[in-house]
Amino acid sequence: MTQPAHSTPKKKTRFGEAFWMLNGIEMFERLAYFGVRSVVPVYIMQADDPGGLHFTAAMKGTIYAWWFVFQSILPTFTGGYADRYGYKKTLFVSVTMNIIGYLMMANLRTYTGFFGGILVLASGTALFKPSLQGSLAQNLNKENSSVGWGIFYWVVNIGAVIGPFLSTKLLGDPHTVASWRMLFTASAIITALNYVMLFTFKDVPSGASKTESALQVMKRTLVNFLEPRLITWLLIMSCFWLMMYQLWDLHPNFIEDWVDSSGTSAFLTSILPLDVFRHNTDRGVMVPQQILLNLNAALIVILMVPLSWLVRRMRVLACMIIGMAVATVGIVVAGFTGYGWVLLLGIIFFSLGEMMTGPKKNEYLGLIAPPGKKGLYLGYVNIPVGIGGFVGSKMAGYLYGHYGEKATLALKYLAQHTPFGQAKGWNGDLATLESTLGVARTEAVARLQEITGMDAVGVTKLLWDTYDPQFYVWIPFAVIGFLAIIALVIFNQMAKRWADMDA
Repeated sequence: MTQPAHSTPKKKTRFGEAFWMLNGIEMFERLAYFGVRSVVPVYIMQADDPGGLHFTAAMKGTIYAWWFVFQSILPTFTGGYADRYGYKKTLFVSVTMNIIGYLMMANLRTYTGFFGGILVLASGTALFKPSLQGSLAQNLNKENSSVGWGIFYWVVNIGAVIGPFLSTKLLGDPHTVASWRMLFTASAIITALNYVMLFTFKDVPSGASKTESALQVMKRTLVNFLEPRLITWLLIMSCFWLMMYQLWDLHPNFIEDWVDSSGTSAFLTSILPLDVFRHNTDRGVMVPQQILLNLNAALIVILMVPLSWLVRRMRVLACMIIGMAVATVGIVVAGFTGYGWVLLLGIIFFSLGEMMTGPKKNEYLGLIAPPGKKGLYLGYVNIPVGIGGFVGSKMAGYLYGHYGEKATLALKYLAQHTPFGQAKGWNGDLATLESTLGVARTEAVARLQEITGMDAVGVTKLLWDTYDPQFYVWIPFAVIGFLAIIALVIFNQMAKRWADMDA
């Protein structure tokens, strides 16, 4: 039977089985990842964590910088290979690499060994992202892409919500070397569950050429990337993600050092008497930092889909501008406080801004990508995270190591403001601070308590009032976020003149 002349074919707006299968694979991968990522800043450098590695802020900054490069710059190239060689094969390799990475992190405690585990994990994630997202993009169109990417972002954060609770339970209180090892091993096991999904998953054709050589794929990746307007957008977003990622990567240490969430803990446990809301510290019972920051993922799970529906008709770039502004306010509020409730208010602002920006960056590149290049362009979407993360991690390592870490500031106070330290004649070089005083970084706060006669709460307030860590650490990131907003406003106006970039 022929269609009536006046009728038109209906556009596909529903989501198929492959779409939901891909979301399931992503959820398990993110559950494993966020179970580790939410607490690993503490494991790497927190001076008072009994089972941690006790690396310096600069060492942590270097680890994170290259973590970002491997995890977020490599997809620029692995996206094209995922298109060429198949999404399912690439996903299988990436899952295997992630498992190896977690097991290395569980068992290697030297700087070189742990760093190596991070890079293996990051490389596996670099293969995972474009292959899964490219496959997902093939299952979406202009009619359902806004809601589709919103659902994807929502599913990601289901894993992100569960992960910190899992890590809190596995780590126990206090954290030990054995409990840290158990956490990394658990992430490897959770990641392995994706093998079951992959064995039953039907691959989705990319539409790309299957005859290109590896060198031809590399050439096509570079040629498509060298588009001035695309590069401009990627650099603007790099500045934004430079600021954004510090909530997850620097704030864990900032919260452990400075934020008083004892009142928040008392309130939460009065409603739900659960151990996950209690973390014993020398300043009293606090909410674990990963649970505080988990409000971000919880809000996304609750609000992502309805918010995606509300902004579905907005121009993508206009929506991102609003989101960037709200997120920048959140970073400032969360960074400039030492109180748990104010921190949570900042996280609310940050989360709303992220929901209007994060999935939209995927949607934007998915919409402007030429046919057969979805994986390639979805690989490009990680470049801003890689560049911003690299520079931001290096900045955080320097800023926090010099002006923010409580243990380092305790050493500085000993050297500058106590007879004990003044007698040592410190020359002002941080590299010689521990050796000059004869006090290890891990013992600095306790030694300052001993010399001043103050308790941990008093010493924390003394150092906060003396050195103002919140200003020196967070103002530079807030300024960069503000400049990114201005740049995107200008780009948005220019994009209205370009049919292929206007979305």
